[in-house]
Amino acid sequence: METVGVCMNQEQRKAWNENHKRLTDMIAKPAEHQEAVELFLSQHAWLYAGGMDGDGHPTMEDELVQDIKEETLRRYPVEMPDTRNSIVWHLWHIARIEDMTMNVLIHGGDQLFHNWQAKMNVTAVHSGNEMREEEAAAFSATVDPDALFSYRLAVGRRTREIMRSLQPGQFKTKVDPARIRRLLEQGAVKDEARWLLDYWGGKTFAGLVLMPATRHPFVHLNRCLRIKEKYQK
Repeated sequence: METVGVCMNQEQRKAWNENHKRLTDMIAKPAEHQEAVELFLSQHAWLYAGGMDGDGHPTMEDELVQDIKEETLRRYPVEMPDTRNSIVWHLWHIARIEDMTMNVLIHGGDQLFHNWQAKMNVTAVHSGNEMREEEAAAFSATVDPDALFSYRLAVGRRTREIMRSLQPGQFKTKVDPARIRRLLEQGAVKDEARWLLDYWGGKTFAGLVLMPATRHPFVHLNRCLRIKEKYQK
């Protein structure tokens, strides 16, 4: 991985959290629709490689990949208070969740995953929730990290297209149960993780945008950075 310049600092992380609160307050208000979309795009860009929004500022992902070693990406299990999973697992998990919620539940289209599964060298088609230890170990050892980063980038770019296409008032839309059933039929969650579909089924589009597409990856990327800090001195 290439070395980049100064990355997202603590003040920028604090600003991200404050802006997420602003986004939460405005996203369901049709009169503030365009401002909410623009704020989302700014928040979302911080979670991907620099340049996603054309600004080029270093991001959380830039900080993660800076000088990272493949053994650090794949290390499983890790000994952390809030996770045993590898960095590649976390990246997989947030990409899968965003792909499912944005492309299927909000847009009504297809998961991008189906075009990337073979490239990533993975057999799992689900979100990673309730993955057994032997599955997580095998996944961490065999996934192609470069393809995984490319898949995640493709998901992020598609999310941004979808957000720009939404119209005032649509953030109040409830998730269509037929789209939930579609994910179930596709094996997008394990049987043990059907609670996740129930959770999504109770959300509006706003709720999905505020968690799977923004807060969720922010939390997991922070975990990835802590893993890197611990194991790569």
